[in-house]
Amino acid sequence: MTEERPPEHVMAAFGLSGLRPVQLGMGWEGGWRCGEVVLSMVADHARAAWSAKVRETLFVDGVRLARPVRSTDGRYVVAGWRADTFVAGTPEPRHDEVVSAAVRLHEATAKLERPRFLTQPPVAPWSDVDVFIAADRAAWEERPLHSLPPGARVSPGSADGQRSIELINQLATLRKPTKSPHQLVHGDLYGTVLFAGTAAPGITDITPYWRPASWAAGVAVVDALSWGDADDGLLERWASLPEWPQMLLRALMFRLAVHALHPRSTAAAFPGLARSAALVRLIL
Repeated sequence: MTEERPPEHVMAAFGLSGLRPVQLGMGWEGGWRCGEVVLSMVADHARAAWSAKVRETLFVDGVRLARPVRSTDGRYVVAGWRADTFVAGTPEPRHDEVVSAAVRLHEATAKLERPRFLTQPPVAPWSDVDVFIAADRAAWEERPLHSLPPGARVSPGSADGQRSIELINQLATLRKPTKSPHQLVHGDLYGTVLFAGTAAPGITDITPYWRPASWAAGVAVVDALSWGDADDGLLERWASLPEWPQMLLRALMFRLAVHALHPRSTAAAFPGLARSAALVRLIL
């Protein structure tokens, strides 16, 4: 979350002059509400502009999707900030509903083309975005983490980071070939889906990956098991999704790789990942 308030010139560019920004929670990644618009800093201009363009016209049955608000001169991003319509709600531990929203969302995104930026490798010096690109590739490449660019740190230097690497290599031996088609998916749904009573779940952004739809659902399940106190039955309740055990395995490897590579990883996150690993191994 960022503590930086939206600058006056950014507010003016989006037609929000005179409004008092109020900071929101993690569901908006620390964005600032200005009336019925939310201003958020972007980590990557290309991804932010892509997400805005997609959300401008995408319809998802049973989902409230935040729509982009263009600046007065038509831009999606101004000085590193984007604007979206406010969607009411907060993240709640309604894990099955999050997975259900993922299934519906990815039915709608299946027709989208692969953005060019998703074909590019991580580039040093690494940004947050590059960490997730490298972790995503680690879950699918033949030798996990062996394609890292020279000088990249393979772990934060902590014991739990090293354990993550060891666990990734162990899990890699359990992978089997998959046939599910790759498509545009949202790979970061846990903790970002907003609930407001009986209203349809809200989604504020799309974090793009080019992977099977059931993999993205698997990431949400792994996150819920690791850090959301989800019950063990969550794995079984979605067992009808295509190639579910293998998708969960790759989702788990992805999250372990993020933990091993991200400079802000903490030891407190590892026990949850270890719990998920034990549960996923039971269904392989």
